[in-house]
Amino acid sequence: MKHTTNSLIAAFVATVVLSLFMIMKKIMGVVPEMNPIADLVVIMQNLSGLSVMLVFGWLLHFFIGTVAWGSTYALLYKILPGGNIIKGIIIGLSAWVLMMFTVTPMAGHGLFGIETSKVIPVMSMMLHIIYGTVLGVVYGTLSKRNIDK
Repeated sequence: MKHTTNSLIAAFVATVVLSLFMIMKKIMGVVPEMNPIADLVVIMQNLSGLSVMLVFGWLLHFFIGTVAWGSTYALLYKILPGGNIIKGIIIGLSAWVLMMFTVTPMAGHGLFGIETSKVIPVMSMMLHIIYGTVLGVVYGTLSKRNIDK
C-alpha cells in the first residue's frame, strides 16, 4: 500500500512542478500556442457539446498526472528498467507519446502538434522529462523515508 501511496504523492508533486513550468513558459511567452489545459477544455467541449470552464481543464490535468500516471508508475515499477529516475522518465515519456497521439490531434494541432508549431513536440517532451525526473526523485525520497522508519 505504501508503494502506491508513494507513487500517487510523487505523481502529484511532479504534476505541480510540471504545471509551474507550464505557467512560467506562458508568462515568458515561450511557445504561446502550446496550452495543454486549454486543449483539454477544447476536447471536453467537443466531446460533450457543453461549455467547459478552464478549471475543469486543470482538474483533468491533475487527475491524469496524479492518478493515471501515478498508478501506472506503481503498477509498472517492478518491470521498468533502471532506478527511480529512469523509471520516472520512462513514465513521463510514455505520457508525452500518448499526449502527442491523442490530445494534440483531438485539440486540432495534428500529430505531435506539428500543424500548430514545430516546437510543441520538443517543448512538451522536455516538460514530460522534468515530470518523470521529479516523479522518480520524490518516489525515491518517500520510499527511503519509509525504509528508514
